[in-house]
Parts: sequence; structure tokens; C-alpha cells
Amino acid sequence: MLAMQLAALAEDPPGAAEALELVTAFDEALANGLGRLDERGTQAIIGLAGAVAATPLGDRAGEAAEKVAAGSVAGEHLTALAGARAALLGAVHDALLTHLDDSLGRTRAPWPPAPAEGSAAGAGPTAQAAAGPGSTAQTAAAVGGAGAAMGNLLVGCRSWLHELAITGWRGVGHDLASAADQAIEAVLAEPGLRRLAVLTDGLAGELRASSPVAAMEKVPVRRWADLWTRAVLLSEPDWLGTPEPAELVSGRLLILGVDVHEHATVVQAQVHAVLESAGGEARVVRAAVSAGKVDTIVGPAIWSLLEGYPVLTGALAGGRSVEITDMPLLGGGDLVWQEDRAAPQGAADPFATARVMLAGALAPATPPLDRHPARIAEPVFLEGYTTAKTGDRISLDGHDLAVAVDRLPSSGPLTPKLMATSTACVGLLRWDAGRWLLQPLAIQATVKKQPVEEHTGAWAQGPTDPKVVRSLARAGDAVTVLRERAGRLLRR
Repeated sequence: MLAMQLAALAEDPPGAAEALELVTAFDEALANGLGRLDERGTQAIIGLAGAVAATPLGDRAGEAAEKVAAGSVAGEHLTALAGARAALLGAVHDALLTHLDDSLGRTRAPWPPAPAEGSAAGAGPTAQAAAGPGSTAQTAAAVGGAGAAMGNLLVGCRSWLHELAITGWRGVGHDLASAADQAIEAVLAEPGLRRLAVLTDGLAGELRASSPVAAMEKVPVRRWADLWTRAVLLSEPDWLGTPEPAELVSGRLLILGVDVHEHATVVQAQVHAVLESAGGEARVVRAAVSAGKVDTIVGPAIWSLLEGYPVLTGALAGGRSVEITDMPLLGGGDLVWQEDRAAPQGAADPFATARVMLAGALAPATPPLDRHPARIAEPVFLEGYTTAKTGDRISLDGHDLAVAVDRLPSSGPLTPKLMATSTACVGLLRWDAGRWLLQPLAIQATVKKQPVEEHTGAWAQGPTDPKVVRSLARAGDAVTVLRERAGRLLRR
């Protein structure tokens, strides 16, 4: 059965490749600048709009393509084109995820439909939360005066994003890359705009580090187009009134593994788990905790930044379950982690959880703005395979699957060498560059004829490998040193 699953994943859904070709063409036009389109760029804009012609976006996207092709690039035109690009990638995401669910026999919760226009204003909180970004009544009811004030902060961000699109990535220099600093500082001060602020700050930082972009050997066209698209949509005032639907949940959290996301200035531990509720259906959920950092804090030292979450990190390091009580669960499957609503419980083997519960657990829906192929990260369990000596490929009955060994974090004991000796794996299935990849979270292997089990979160409360402990001791605790220096500065 597992071999049949791998075989089914070898073929992409019909139309996915063609849709991605349209996105690639638009991204290239954006890289060159929408203010100076050549014939190929014009065709790319028209092709993107044509792909969504039969959708509710059709009229707006078509008008935007005509205006931009004629040299008239207004803010509403860029929003329409960003929406069309996001819709096309969202359709590819949905097709890939449906294809994966069919291959795994996995059941997925639907995203709550938006209510009819005008019905959300008088509805309850759940209905209001589900209303779409185009619902004027819902926006007015939910956002109110506070939303209007936040909306004023968005003008600077939209203006900068507009200028980027007109100029194109290859025309960006230090002046344009830094032109958003004042606007970013303003939105960073508003908690309700934190997603937009962090996203825009990250894009601006990458552009500053790469300026002048024209001198770059290879421009990350797809990545910057993705960031630009999401920022344009998040900077629209209507998004302020569309909170993700949520519910309070209680039960036993059985951890499968942790995906560590590390950037020069931030680290996030995203835990994948199965939530077992009394009398309810088991569900696949995520729980993420984050912390700011500097680029000198790397490897196992990053866990020191998350010491404010001892229940979660203790469960990762000790292989334990967690009892949660009335913790918010968002519609996209993300728990809003609150330590005071979590309590450590007994031992819980992630491989037993994956074998017994994962296949029958209800998978979460995907929030509209997160529908992108690169966002797919589905927990799976594989066993009985053989691995390549480099650990970057597994094979089962003649069917191969690439292993994303480059995603193995340096903050844990899991390495490509260990992956190469594994026979069972709990991991995440991802889709990248036209193929499916397996990202290991936990493996069972045989080392020197002895069974070994390792997890990416095994060092969440400190490394257990004596060699790593000695190395850290010689290098000194970077987090402690930086905290002491910061304390001295504050005392002066």
C-alpha cells in the first residue's frame, strides 16, 4: 500500500504544471518591473488574468491587466494582479493537497464558507470570523474605529510595495530598499499588524542585503514575488476584519515531532501532533513558539531562547504527552500555545502515535492566504524502506522519494548520516520545485547493531551528546553572555 502511495505521488495533478508556468511568467515580468513591460511581460500579465477569468476575480484582473499593459499602474490594479497570482497558486496547492490526501486516504476538514454579503454584521463571532475579505458589513462591524486607525498605517507599506512592482527587483538599489523603513517602524508598533510588519521588514532586509540587485548573479524571483504578493494582500484594510475562526479545545496532545525554523533574527519551533479529545475525533494539529535572536546564536543554543515554554520543550526532550485545557485552536489547525493551559503527562512514543492514530486523524483545513504549494507540510509515517548512502533518498519497492536533508536542523541530533541508517521515519511531506520531498522529524535506525531512535527536538532542554556538551562549554553560552551584556547596558 505504501508503495502505491509513492507511485501515485509521482504524477502531478492535471493542470498544475501549466498554472505554475503562468505564475513563473508573471514573476519574471515583476522582476523586470511592471512599469516597463516588454512584449513577453505584457503577455504574462494578460495570461495571468486570463487564468482567473471565470472566477469572481475575473473582471478586476482583466481590467488590471489592460491598464498595466497600457502603462497605467495604480494600486488597485496591483492588488487585483496579486490576488490573481495568489488564487492560481492556491488552486495548485488545493490540487496537490487533494492528490496527497487521496494517496494517503486522509480526511481533511473543510474551511468554513464565507456568509452571504451583509449577513456577517449581525451574526455571532464564529460567522463574523469566517466572513471573507470582501464583506463590507463584516469589515465595518469587526474593525470599527481601531481598524480604521490601523488602516491609515497601511498606506506607507502599500506605497512602497507599489514602487517595488513598478521598478522591478532588478532595478532595486539601496535607496528603494530602505524607503520602507519609516512605514515598517510604524506598523511594527501596532500588534494587530504584526504579520504584515514582520513580512515587510523581512523583504526589505533581503533587498537591502542584495542591493544593488542588478549585480546579483541569480535573483530569487519566485521567493520575492511570493513575499510581495502576501504583503500586498495583507496591506489591504479588508484583511483587518477577517480573524481566523477559533475554538477552545481540551485533550491529550501526542507529539509527532518538531520542525525548527531558524532565521538570523528569529527562531520558531513548530510542533506537529495529534490531539486526542475525550469523546471527539482525533485531529492533526500544530503548536508553534517563537523568540527573537541574533545571528551568533545557532545550533543547540537556540533552545535557550525558548526556555519560557518548559512544558512544551520538556515534552519534546522527554518524549512525553501534554494535557491541554481550553486552549485556542485556529481553523487552520494551529494551537495558540499557552503554557498555563498545558500540563506534562506520561511517556508517548511518536512512532506508536504515527502507526496507530495518524492515518485516521482529521487533517486541518488551510487558511485562504496560506494556500501555496510551498506551505504544504503534511505529517506522515514511513517504514520498511531502504536509504541511499547519503541519506538524501529513500526507496520502497522500486519507488523513490527525495529526502530534504538540508532541512535537518543543527539544533538536534538528527543528521543525514543517521537518516542513511534508518528503517522508519516520522516526517513531513513537502512539495518543492516540482517534486515531493520527505523532511524527517524522527527516525528509528540501527547503529553498531544497536537500535537507535532520534528526534529533531531531543535537545530541546539541552544537548545529550557528550561531544556537543563539551563543545558548547568551550565556546561559552552565547545566550547567557548576550543577556548579561544587555543587563549591564540597561543598568547604566
